[in-house]
Amino acid sequence: MNKLILCLALVLSGASLPGYAQTTNAPAPPRIRGNVAVNPNLPSLFLIGDSTVKNGSSDGAGGQWGWGDVLAPLFDTNKINVVNRAHGGASTRTYYRDYWPPVLAVLKPGDFVLMQFGHNDGGPINEAVLSQAARSRGTIKGVGDETQEITNIITKELEVVHSFGWYEKQFIIQARRKGATLMVCSLIPRNSWRDGKAVRNANDYGGWAGQVAKAENAPFIDINEIIAGQYDKLGQEKVNALFIAGAGPHTSLAGARTNAVCVVAGIKGLKDNPLTVFLSEAGKAVAPANLTQPAK
Repeated sequence: MNKLILCLALVLSGASLPGYAQTTNAPAPPRIRGNVAVNPNLPSLFLIGDSTVKNGSSDGAGGQWGWGDVLAPLFDTNKINVVNRAHGGASTRTYYRDYWPPVLAVLKPGDFVLMQFGHNDGGPINEAVLSQAARSRGTIKGVGDETQEITNIITKELEVVHSFGWYEKQFIIQARRKGATLMVCSLIPRNSWRDGKAVRNANDYGGWAGQVAKAENAPFIDINEIIAGQYDKLGQEKVNALFIAGAGPHTSLAGARTNAVCVVAGIKGLKDNPLTVFLSEAGKAVAPANLTQPAK
């Protein structure tokens, strides 16, 4: 059995990887590491993204967990800090505007950034009516340079809105200026199925993330395809247990751990992988993903 499939089978069966509790009923992961930079003398791996990376306060409220909440045990945190700075509800636009500046301010040479966006970028660019649910977080679809000037209904300020790809490029460019390495992830798949297969996002945000990474010569980890491929092998009935309800995208603790394993498999599948030396014994037990197969 492929080692990656075995890892995911362990998640669902109640067994565990060495040093990494995997069961659905396992205690919540400790919050001391994985959410704060505990040692300024070590390199740091910053995670940026939305609620599928970090849900709420990373305490499992409502049974929801992001994969970044449980990634730290797959790394040796005596060698690298794993710092989850994702933010629920964020799109590339709102993260770049509101949450990226403090991350950028502390980036140093030798640090890493793992980026995953796309779940919230498809919302309205500017809400028609201000309401409790209004967010005005959408971006222009694609990777182009077109812009749209608005008066933001939330902030009441003039704002120039760019494309999804434009914002992703800025993260890459600005991280490099600080001497950090930014790795681009495609968004995790939802619990959506068509003709017995998990639905991919190669034709929208997943594909656009790949295009940006290629244009900027940045490492690209197609976790959308990696995870969807594992879902296909597990089958919809078993995959249902990895989500809180419905089509997702919010995952249970088991689902977050499954996705974290797939993220590490993707990292290990990169041709040039500077993070290998920072993996824990649990991370070393994960087989590298085959990143040569095109997304379907």
